[in-house]
Amino acid sequence: MAQYSGRQICREHDMSIHPSGIRLFWKSTLCVVCVPGASAVETPATRTFDDYECSGNVLTDFPGLCALLDMKNIPALKTRSSSANQESATGGRLAHKKAAHDVFKPILQVELENGDPYCTFGIKIFGWTVDEAIVRVLSKIISASATLRTISFWQAGLTDPMIMALVNAACMCASLRVMTLEGNPLVDNNHHLLFCEGSSLTHLNLRNNRIEDEGARLLGAALSTGTSANWNLTSLNLSFNRIGDVGAGHIAKGLRFNRSLLFLSLSNNHIGDSGATQLATIFGEVVLTHEEIVQRRKLLLEKRHPSSVSLDADQWCAARLSSDQLPSLAGNASLNSNKAENKNTAKKRESSKADGKRAPNKEQKCPKKFEGQDMEEKTHVYDQEHKKSVEMVSPLLNECVRQRDGALILPGNTTLASLSLAGNRITERSLPHFLASLQMQEGGKGLLRLCLQRNPFAADCEPYMKIKEVMALRDPMNKTTEEPPVEEEGEGSQSSDT
Repeated sequence: MAQYSGRQICREHDMSIHPSGIRLFWKSTLCVVCVPGASAVETPATRTFDDYECSGNVLTDFPGLCALLDMKNIPALKTRSSSANQESATGGRLAHKKAAHDVFKPILQVELENGDPYCTFGIKIFGWTVDEAIVRVLSKIISASATLRTISFWQAGLTDPMIMALVNAACMCASLRVMTLEGNPLVDNNHHLLFCEGSSLTHLNLRNNRIEDEGARLLGAALSTGTSANWNLTSLNLSFNRIGDVGAGHIAKGLRFNRSLLFLSLSNNHIGDSGATQLATIFGEVVLTHEEIVQRRKLLLEKRHPSSVSLDADQWCAARLSSDQLPSLAGNASLNSNKAENKNTAKKRESSKADGKRAPNKEQKCPKKFEGQDMEEKTHVYDQEHKKSVEMVSPLLNECVRQRDGALILPGNTTLASLSLAGNRITERSLPHFLASLQMQEGGKGLLRLCLQRNPFAADCEPYMKIKEVMALRDPMNKTTEEPPVEEEGEGSQSSDT
């Protein structure tokens, strides 16, 4: 890519100087963006924001897009290499140590993979309020990026319309895995849209966003319902919010059929014994409601007759509820379907024998998956293949279902490995429910870490001591020391509500 000095272009080409110091030069079909302190870079010429095509270099795309929107004060860019900072790869936090005069200046922090300007690993906004123009620019950059893995907004003043724009951009960025929205309360509680269907996020940090029970209801429904579930998100941080017992119940309901979430933090909220009990029970047994039983029968029907369209699922379920002879009929139908499948497979075998030369050709036409692809394409292809190979089955189809007192019971959630409820309002009365649920999880499956510090009960009370004994046996590190302090405790002063 050709580079030009500012003086050469000033002499030979048309020039427009932005108040921020960014200079745009048009040379035939090329637009040269000159950022103060950096060399000029050629990009396809365009004089409108919508026609601009991002090059993948945030150092030129960001100021170029801001200039096309006639922004007067364009935030400065600060870069660093990801090789020198491995902390952000875990979805954690970028370092907050900055000079006193740079703490809240509008600076866009850009993390580059090994210093390559065309491999943007992370973007962070720390402590300054963004407007719709900035979000519009970032959305365009995010949606066009093929390498962006993490993005963070700390007290950036985001609004619900801005969240909608970021959601649309995140769904178009297949590489984005980690997002942090800390200190950004929303009026319409649209935080749950960040891990909607189509999102590839695996780590979501929503600390200190003043999320209350209504927001928790939306988050719980986004985790799972009787008919849908999120299969991507593995880590969700909801600490330092305002979730009470009702909200904890909604989160517990969302965990009933979610089988992807591994880490959940609800520390420093307003959860009492009622909400803690609802959270505890989902780890032991799940008693199906009438709607969930109907949904289970629909799924069983679809599993037995995947190609059948003559029998409506709702009609079948209604008949199933009122007839005792339907299981035998369903068994006969399954036998007939198996016979038909056997006939089809036999015909396929005969056709393959008769036309044996074509089968090898088909195999030869399939290229190797990763041949001639770069590392990013390999990762994308692996993710797609992994999703196909690990096709999640609804927990409603769990074969370990059993009946008791006329109720249908399924095993509880054994996927969640870490739950933090530190700093809430939980007393000794709800601890036996946690102990009973932990004892129901067979073979050590389920929770590996349960954090209950800084709650109003004695640290030496009998239920808590028994919980600690059970968790000590499950600890994969086999530690014998006391529980370490919760990581959120040390950051409360920085992210507490003001």
